[in-house]
Parts: sequence; structure tokens; C-alpha cells
Amino acid sequence: MKIKNIAKEEAEKDKKKQNKQAQHQTREARICRALCCSNKARLSISSSSSVESDKSSRFSDQHCSLSSLTHYMVQEKLEQMIREKQEATHLEKIRQQKMRRQRRRESSISSTKFIVMMAMEKCSYDPREDFRDSMIEMIVANKIKEADELRSLLEYYLSMNPREYRSAILEIFYEVCADLFRS
Repeated sequence: MKIKNIAKEEAEKDKKKQNKQAQHQTREARICRALCCSNKARLSISSSSSVESDKSSRFSDQHCSLSSLTHYMVQEKLEQMIREKQEATHLEKIRQQKMRRQRRRESSISSTKFIVMMAMEKCSYDPREDFRDSMIEMIVANKIKEADELRSLLEYYLSMNPREYRSAILEIFYEVCADLFRS
């Protein structure tokens, strides 16, 4: 009895093992067909003997396994190439952004003007003419062209001179700007 039971158990184990192998081969074949093996590309060897058909099915399974492996390797290589291209594109974008920021910094530094003005007390017989000459000299020497720079210059003149000259400074500043920036 025990020998029969052991024999049955072993026979069942063999059947299960064969079923698992058959399922594995079937699954591999399905994957292979779905991924890379078309019906036209498959090799088939037909024979009447069962030994030859076993050999052909093994060859076909090996071919399919190799095909799926090859297909997998090609897919991995393509994905790697795509990732590398995306990384290179991303790195190029980052590099361009850094270059733009650096150019902006350089242009903002180079466009920033530092104007040094010294106030000095002066007794004048013709303050209007002295203001005019001084304003023209400051605008030309410092190449002032922007409205913000002109506004700063006017504020400087107004803050550094007594209140009694404010109206004269405003009039003269207007005349100087009109003469210099007429276009």
C-alpha cells in the first residue's frame, strides 16, 4: 500500500511538474509571439515522428526564448538611449538657463552706472548759468539718457541746493533736457 501511495504521489508530482513546464512554455511562447515573433518570422519544422516534433518544439521554444531575450535587450537599449537623450536635453536646458542668468547679471552690472557727484559751495553772480553748465556737464560726462537717471540727477540738484533755487533748478533742468534730447 505504501509503495503504491508513494508511486501515485510521485506520478502526481511528475504530472504537476510537466504541467508547470508546459504552462511556462506556453506563457513564454505567448509573450514571445506578442513581443517579437510574428507568424512569418517563426521557424517551423514539420515531421511525422514524435522525436522530431519534440526536437522542433524545443527548437521553437528556444528560438522564442532567444527572441524574447533579444527583444528585451533591444527594448532596454532603446529605453536607455531615450533616457540619455532626455537627460542630455534637460542638462542643456539647465545650462542655457544658467547662461541666461549669467548674461542678465553681467548686463545688469555693466548697465549699472555709478555717478559720483561732489557738492561744493560756490558763490555765483549768475546761478542760472552755473546750474545750466553743471547739469549739461553731468549729463554729458556720465552719458545719462534714461529717465530714471535724469530723475535722480534732478533730485540730487534739488536736495543739495537751498529752497530758494528750486524753481530755477526745475526751469533750467527742463530747458537742458529739451535742448539735449530733442530728436
